Amino acid sequence: MIAELCDKYNAPGWRQYQYNIKQVKKAFRKAQQSKRSKSKDETKRNNLIAESHKAYIELANCFIAKAIASMNFIRQEYGDEELLLEIELLAVNKFVEHANRQIDQINRRVIKGEIIPHYEKVFSIFEEHTEWINKGKQGIPVELGLKVCILSDQHHFILHHRVMQKEVDNQIAVPIVQEAQNKFSDLNTCSFDKGFYSPLNQQDLSNILDLVVLPKKGYLSAERKAIENADEFKVYKRKHSGIESDINAIEVHGLDRCLDHGVDGFKRYVALAVAARNIQQVGVIIKKRKLKQQDRKPQIKNTS
Repeated sequence: MIAELCDKYNAPGWRQYQYNIKQVKKAFRKAQQSKRSKSKDETKRNNLIAESHKAYIELANCFIAKAIASMNFIRQEYGDEELLLEIELLAVNKFVEHANRQIDQINRRVIKGEIIPHYEKVFSIFEEHTEWINKGKQGIPVELGLKVCILSDQHHFILHHRVMQKEVDNQIAVPIVQEAQNKFSDLNTCSFDKGFYSPLNQQDLSNILDLVVLPKKGYLSAERKAIENADEFKVYKRKHSGIESDINAIEVHGLDRCLDHGVDGFKRYVALAVAARNIQQVGVIIKKRKLKQQDRKPQIKNTS
């Protein structure tokens, strides 16, 4: 990006930018390969990793400083002339900030041996809202994106959904029911996964619902076993598996991959996928009714 800007505004310094990119990639690969060293000497191996990462960081810092100098030069020469130029420079500066953050984290993690807190980690420099999702399943144990919680009825219509930003299941159990009840006042029973359970959620949901099907994780007391072995509880718990088909249907109707940008674009994409699923479900019901009407029509036989 900085090379294109320099070419556009006749600024010097980036004629060999393609060679520079190759040098950075080469240093990056060398740092990667150092971690795969088979040396039995732990000290030698650690020194090799540290030195290769230091070289990578130093090279990156060199190009960052050069990019900042070029931006300052262009701003001084042409800054008063074009508003578009400032927008372009801000776009480059955004990646400079990401680079500085990443350099700091590499230095702390690899060279100083610190553990980077999860909240400091960035999993996408293009979609910064992206989160690390532990699925806890075989095959795809981890995904990158945002979790979405849905609440559907017995006819598989999605009544409400919530995009979960830096939230876990047991934090949204009560809010999602309350938000759904604001739209559907007759909602009086709800079934959840075990991940939504907490003693406080059990209590708060019991105050707003007639029946709460909220299985508890781990050890069950005799009292809790009696609750979960009740016939009504088991009936609704068995029906809960239907939510998996609703989740799959949303993915089929556009949400397998979000093609929009930004967290607002992601939320809009989710809402459109939910609307598409509900419209499709209306079509299924209409189709079933038409087929029933056709079956009821008397069959007229030809006689000779």
